[in-house]
Amino acid sequence: MIELGVNIDHVATLRQARRTWEPDPVWAAVEAHLGGADGITVHLREDRRHIQDDDVRKLRDLTQIKLNLEMAATDEMLDIACALKPEMAMFVPEGRHEVTTEGGLDIRAQEARLKAAVARLADNGIVVSVFIDAEAAQVEAAARIGARVCEIHTGPYAHAFHAAGRDAESPAVVAEIRKVHDAGEAIRGLGMRFNAGHALNYYNVQPIARLPGVRELHIGHAIVSRAVFSGMRDAVREMKRLMREAADRGL
Repeated sequence: MIELGVNIDHVATLRQARRTWEPDPVWAAVEAHLGGADGITVHLREDRRHIQDDDVRKLRDLTQIKLNLEMAATDEMLDIACALKPEMAMFVPEGRHEVTTEGGLDIRAQEARLKAAVARLADNGIVVSVFIDAEAAQVEAAARIGARVCEIHTGPYAHAFHAAGRDAESPAVVAEIRKVHDAGEAIRGLGMRFNAGHALNYYNVQPIARLPGVRELHIGHAIVSRAVFSGMRDAVREMKRLMREAADRGL
């Protein structure tokens, strides 16, 4: 059954805008869990622009929900992950000047280093995921380094969907869906778990949720934005309803 991981980074973004103590990302995680989230995702960035070290420690200690720690594959972040032991750690590319993650991780360019990082986390009982573009070569590289999960970058699909006026049947959108589909089939064929995420929202989520074998969608900004008006529980509940409805139709 398809699952929803809620990224709460932008709850922390709002807090950091005033350098105060609220809104509290831990409270947001609890509310998301009560709304039906299956997991919580946070990205502890090198520049600490939103989520802070203390947030991750509190999430690990105070909540009863699966934690996915997005991170660059640096020595600092590996040390933090091994100490905290989240259920899953996802390697992502990280640029100091980007607003959000702009593309998938280029595993092929750094296989030896990433293979060692995967092994270290696996030795500490942490499932390792990689955030990659929908490219067969990157999927194959992910398998070679020992990743157990691949999350396919859905940003190109989301941008095509918006540019096409939310027409899921437009040729450009169909082509992007096919890329994600084919990457998912390759992931599953190599014995890894197929996840997807980035720029998914209440309008574009269903064609991705309908793909065969997709296990988790990780969604943050759209849910946090909706939560400003309707509350976190209702925002999560509605997203999960859309996902489950689409997944059921795709069976």
